[in-house]
Amino acid sequence: MRIKPHYSSPLLLLFFFFFSFILHSNAQPGNIGYNCTINQTTSPCETYVFYRAMAPDFLDLASIADLFSVSRLMISNPSNITSPSSPLVPNQPLFIPITCSCNSVNNGTITAISYANLSYTIKKGDTFFMVSTQSFQNLTTYQSVELVNPTLVPENLTIGVNVVFPIFCKCPNKTQMGNQANHLISYVFRPSDNISTVATTFGVKPESITAVNGDKIQPFQTIFIPVTRLPVLSQPSVVPSPPPGNDNRKGVVTGLGIGLGITGFLLVLVCGFWLYREKSLKKMRVSWVDVEKRRVELNKGVKGNKGYSNKEMEESLMADVSGCLDKYRVFGVDELEEATDGFHENCLIQGSVYKGCIDGEVYAIKKMNWNACEELKILQKVNHGNLVKLEGFCIDPLSANCYLIYEYVEYGSLDSWLHENENGKLNWKTRLRIAVDVANGLQYIHEHTRPRVVHKDIKSSNILLDANMRAKIANFGLAKSGCNAITMHIVGTQGYIAPEYLTDGMVSTKMDVFSFGVVLLELISGKEAVDEEGIVLWVRATQILEGSEEQKAKKLKEWMDPALREESYSMESIMNVMSVAVACLHRDPSKRPSMVDIVYALCKSDDLFTDISDDTLSGSQVFAR
Repeated sequence: MRIKPHYSSPLLLLFFFFFSFILHSNAQPGNIGYNCTINQTTSPCETYVFYRAMAPDFLDLASIADLFSVSRLMISNPSNITSPSSPLVPNQPLFIPITCSCNSVNNGTITAISYANLSYTIKKGDTFFMVSTQSFQNLTTYQSVELVNPTLVPENLTIGVNVVFPIFCKCPNKTQMGNQANHLISYVFRPSDNISTVATTFGVKPESITAVNGDKIQPFQTIFIPVTRLPVLSQPSVVPSPPPGNDNRKGVVTGLGIGLGITGFLLVLVCGFWLYREKSLKKMRVSWVDVEKRRVELNKGVKGNKGYSNKEMEESLMADVSGCLDKYRVFGVDELEEATDGFHENCLIQGSVYKGCIDGEVYAIKKMNWNACEELKILQKVNHGNLVKLEGFCIDPLSANCYLIYEYVEYGSLDSWLHENENGKLNWKTRLRIAVDVANGLQYIHEHTRPRVVHKDIKSSNILLDANMRAKIANFGLAKSGCNAITMHIVGTQGYIAPEYLTDGMVSTKMDVFSFGVVLLELISGKEAVDEEGIVLWVRATQILEGSEEQKAKKLKEWMDPALREESYSMESIMNVMSVAVACLHRDPSKRPSMVDIVYALCKSDDLFTDISDDTLSGSQVFAR
């Protein structure tokens, strides 16, 4: 396979970006993406994007895997790459898996577009346009990025802020699936492409491409290639040579030297990382004989888990953790002890979570026994701006402890803001935005993961607020991957537990919907989920929306948080959220709305999009007055 040379001429690069800018504004339908129908039977779906390795930042699978929030193996396997640690060459073709779904957006009118929800952390010099065209290679547009991030100001992006980049994709409809189109691969049409050459690359007929995309395809437009199965990519095995006929021998020698230098540097990095990985694994393994002795001492007189020896449990956890070494930072126990002053109570945030500073960065450190296996499995496959991010982990076999290290979320829990904060109460617009943030996070774990994830412990104390008062869902300790199961082990917090889970042990995404409904009631009323008399909030709340419209409005005004009565708000907006909450609390789980429906309903409120011009809110914007 002949690889085209990687052009580095400043003039050519200038031409490319100018041409890309002109077409980037017009290539995608309506500039924002591809319309879809919510609750379409084939959505969400697992599909792929066609991506090309690119110098200087994306010439290794680790960097590309981080960009798309997947593992290296998830790219190397479908891309026909033997070793995940192999260096790449410019323009090397890759298949990258994504989860595509239909998402509601508000561009003046509520609409829905089809995309994969990828979270990207803004770095110095980044703009929506540059990240869309360079890092994501025109798989999205800056207009679409602006649309799905309505509270961010494109001209004033804060370094470190998380931005959702909507990667354009489509799920096959019933007709296409009937024609054996199992995937619609997202492919960016290049100026040098034509439909015939693209069809040959993917082993399909040109008519099948035009049937999906039409025949008026423009350069830099994302098109969708219907395939029964992924074609086998032909991968280069040698460093590419310059094209023949180039008499500039000095340039050839210089270019070859630079190429070999870069390749050698990458090989050194790969070898260094491999040695570090092996050293880390060896260090963690220590001696399982010593671990077993220590475990016996710790558990003396306590019956172990039925059917599993301590050693089997440890080996299982080690196997899971070893697969995370290339994705998360591995911290040392001594680092954590120093950061938390020996896990002193002064550093305790709540429960078993401590605040600690390592290398100038503040983290939340969760101390656990050897039961982090399920939580690690789930955290490996979720990545969303409204979920607290896992930064790394630490295993101490000698003390039988595992530590999960999360990003530190500055402003604490929603529970403390609603029920304990004496400095001021949150205003309605801030509460509404928090509700939408939590709904988006739940929609992601319910619809964008396979198998679906059920959090099982949604409550105001597990919702954290960052410095911009954006909400993040925390604590996946009780989460379960997979749903519609029955369990006899009932866990959770009184006042938030769904009736069908409490009585029958039924685990489904609808139990999270129920708990979210209780959180909405807390946001509206300022009351706790269980009052001093032991009466749960949702029992009394469901009676408010009974009677005539006037009676409903009167009862709601009397019941809502007194702090909200003193500010200017839309009663229609509060009534709308109250209606959503009551729908979430239906005793029959099949009659509760999905999180897709909930996000759609909450986003219809005008209060969500007015008077919020900056991601950082002032005190007067946050507090009721």
